[in-house]
Amino acid sequence: MVKVVGIAGSLRPGSYSQKALKVATDRVAALGAEVELLDLRSLNLPFCDGSDDYPDYPGVAKLKQAVSEADAVILATPEYHGSVSGVLKNALDLMGFEEFTGKVTGVISVLGGQSNNNSLNDLRIILRWIHAWTIPEQVAVGQAWKAFSEDGKLLDEGLSKRFDAFAQSLVENTQKLRG
Repeated sequence: MVKVVGIAGSLRPGSYSQKALKVATDRVAALGAEVELLDLRSLNLPFCDGSDDYPDYPGVAKLKQAVSEADAVILATPEYHGSVSGVLKNALDLMGFEEFTGKVTGVISVLGGQSNNNSLNDLRIILRWIHAWTIPEQVAVGQAWKAFSEDGKLLDEGLSKRFDAFAQSLVENTQKLRG
């Protein structure tokens, strides 16, 4: 069984990034994967200062352990000022090669305006630097305020199909790399 960890880079209550991540992880779980969601709001992470150890912050150890034990990681970020959210970048900075080398990753962005690839491209660069394998399928959710129903379901069939393809690719590529 493939084990997948999902991390959303948003701290906002009612976050569309959290909703998009939930859609993706539900679809991955429907394909037989074991899923764990890490909520950065509950981990009390420090700002990365380049240290190797953060003994006063048990959330760092929990984050590193969960990602290390996963076969794949899904990252969802709101796009802030044309890039990745600071909270997600900080979480990635607290980890590195040990957690990500050879790990399959998938990336999702959420925007208030029209969808684009800025934050997705930035995530791909970051993940490549820490030796992760990012699947070619990615999802950008534009105009997020009208993409989801109140209960978090996708309202657009085309976007729903993109999430299906994303989930399928993540599971299949993880199985291939683990094989």
